[in-house]
Amino acid sequence: MQTMTKIRKICCADASASAAIAALRKRLSPDGEVISPSARARTTEVFGEPLPPAEVVRRICRDVRARGADAVFDYTRRLDRVELTPATLRVPAEDLERAHAAAEPAFLEAVRRVRQNIWQFQTGVLTQDASLRVAGKYELRLRYRPLRRVGVCVPGGAAAYPSTLLMTAVPAQAAGVPEIAVVSPPTRNGANNPDVLAVCHELGIREVYRVGGAQAVAALAYGCSGLERVDKIVGPGNLFVALAKREVFGDVDIDMMAGPTEVVVIADGSANPAYLASDLIAQAEHSPGASLLVTWHERLADQVVEALDDQLERLPRGALARASLEEFGAIILTRGRDEAVALTNAIAPEHLHVVTADAEAVAAEITSVGAIFIGDYTPVAVGDYVAGPSHVLPTGGSARFASGLCANDFLKRSSILLYTAEGLRAVADDVRLFAAREGLTGHSASVDIRLSDL
Repeated sequence: MQTMTKIRKICCADASASAAIAALRKRLSPDGEVISPSARARTTEVFGEPLPPAEVVRRICRDVRARGADAVFDYTRRLDRVELTPATLRVPAEDLERAHAAAEPAFLEAVRRVRQNIWQFQTGVLTQDASLRVAGKYELRLRYRPLRRVGVCVPGGAAAYPSTLLMTAVPAQAAGVPEIAVVSPPTRNGANNPDVLAVCHELGIREVYRVGGAQAVAALAYGCSGLERVDKIVGPGNLFVALAKREVFGDVDIDMMAGPTEVVVIADGSANPAYLASDLIAQAEHSPGASLLVTWHERLADQVVEALDDQLERLPRGALARASLEEFGAIILTRGRDEAVALTNAIAPEHLHVVTADAEAVAAEITSVGAIFIGDYTPVAVGDYVAGPSHVLPTGGSARFASGLCANDFLKRSSILLYTAEGLRAVADDVRLFAAREGLTGHSASVDIRLSDL
């Protein structure tokens, strides 16, 4: 007997619609505290009390900052049930070489093709130095230089993610970052995964560390024996990783504080319901993952539910995806196209798939989104795995002010100013005026002493 998917339906004509959508969004924000029961039980065991995830992270980060590698090893033992030592923290070069040598040729060929796709796109969008010259008076320059050292977090829980390595490390390499340190949990899907290690070797990454969670983020931010601190931390992770990145920000830069993955699909009656169902399932199988269909065609909504039931029965992770759809998914019926666009801008989703008769026009009206996928033949999966833009994107509504990761995020910029005597004389009065207004007479004096010698 086929199991029916109990995905919620929200009708924007109802008075309760706004509250229902807001509650759903909050569940998938960092404040929603979406963690597994086992993770909650484990942290309670370690700290002796049921602490909120933010407090768990705060304690771990402070401890790693104070005790260094000893704290990293301690939390890895107590949280991950793995004994690490100074000798086993870093994956040996021979393990990387062995994984690469044993990898299937077809897999490595795909890695090389994808790397080239990412490299081509990321180098194409790379920001260049700029200058402004006024002959005889001044020259102003904006100079970009790559960060020296970057840390990449690669998840390793329910699945292995060699794609995350490509989508984080290659943009950094395109920017010219000379040192990349990868951290991943000491699990079969993390730093012990042969595919992950093979991709590291293929990309020329030789620093790979068997540590995950908040302790890995803290080790990257503060440094410890055997792991030098970095300038920036990038890459996805669970709630503890996201909160740890927020905790260490300021001591180190971060890409974003990403939460569970999400997709909004805007569709009209021209869309294929089977395609739409597959898009919703693809995000839901991350579990947790938010999958929202926004449409003003009620018949299409019913057809998508029917397609969900059919497809979920045939997928190995169907039960997991169904549970995620029922907890975090929704079909939202708007009163028309304009309301669908306005709602999507308010949600500011990580991924947006537009499948309408005027898809390009709809996409042009979306102002807050991580990445837009247009048409029947552009599923989010192509962005996850093979296209050039990074799949590390803002979640939880943060696309209203944040952007997806790209090569430019690995550059720091400096302004360079060069004035001649004539140029200084031309702006001297303005400097004096502002200095007087702000009571900083030393500023105007630093100009006057130079001009008095001319």
